Parts: sequence; structure tokens; C-alpha cells
Amino acid sequence: MGLFSSVFSGFRVAGKFQFGRRAFLAKKYEDALRYFQRVAQSNPDYIFVSGNFRESIWTFIGRAQYYLGQFGDARQSLERAILVNPNDCLAKLFLGLTFARENDYSNGQRGIESGLRGLYDWIGQANSADQFNVLWDPQREIRVEIEKYLAKIADKGADWQEVIASGEWLAQRMEEEIDQVQRDESRRFSEES
Repeated sequence: MGLFSSVFSGFRVAGKFQFGRRAFLAKKYEDALRYFQRVAQSNPDYIFVSGNFRESIWTFIGRAQYYLGQFGDARQSLERAILVNPNDCLAKLFLGLTFARENDYSNGQRGIESGLRGLYDWIGQANSADQFNVLWDPQREIRVEIEKYLAKIADKGADWQEVIASGEWLAQRMEEEIDQVQRDESRRFSEES
């Protein structure tokens, strides 16, 4: 495959991913899953990068499967995502949520805690690069919710339906934050030009 063909193929894969992500954000999970699976067929190592936040295509496949109630498939996809990137905190969070949906609360708690602690630490680390231009979670909304959530899940009498709903909310909020950071970075780049 020549350089032009390779670059063109990369753009097609990225385009399919973006269509899938838009469907995912619109909660059209069946459509999203189809797009994500096509991306994985073309490039099973595809990584979505926004700013310095990275997610494997397998994380998105697993999350779409999770929302479709395909928990066995979701577990396999999310485990594959973690093999690709052991620091993929959203994959760990959703693997924990998947276990919780299957009533395996012990593994669910471990996965959820690992994902949330990783996400919390990642946000802090991403912001430490430039303390004058804090891009990620500047109002600390996500991190405050993670702190509350971790306290809630540590409670032995935790309401697991509430725990699951909180985890899903945090993941959705992080997706919104990814888009907000992209807009902020574009605006800052335009102002500097």
C-alpha cells in the first residue's frame, strides 16, 4: 500500500470513528457499534486521541455493547481495551460497571474504583503541565463527583443501582469534557495565531 493509500485509508477510518462517536453521544448505540466495529475491522489498534486523552476503539465498542445490554461481549471488548492500554480509565470504569450489571459487585467495585482513581489522577496530571491554562475539569466538577462516588462505593451498604447510574453519568460527563477541551484548545490556538 502506497503512502497516499495509507493516508487516505487513515482518514476513512477516522471518519467512520467520528460518525460512530456522534451516534454514541446521541445514544444511538446500535449505529455507534456498527461504525466502531468497522473501524476495528480496518484498524484494530485505532486510538482516539483528544488533547492528550486516549481511548482504544475497543473501549468504545465495549461501552456501546454495555449500553445495549450485551454484557458478555462488553466485558471481552473492555478487557481487550485494557490489554491495549493498561491506563485506559474509562475501559476500567466500564468493565467494573459491566461486572456490577452482572451482579458481581466485588469485581465491579474493584474495576470502578480503579477506573475512577485513574481518571482522577489523569486529570490532575494533565492539568499540572500548565497551571495557568487548566483545560481539564477547571471547575473540579468531575473530580468532586469522583470523590463523592468513591466514598459512596466504599460503603458496604451501597445502593448498586445508584452506583451504576453515577458511573454512567461520570463517563458521559467526561465525554462532554473531551469535546469542551477540544473547543477550548481550538479557540486558544486561533487567538495565538
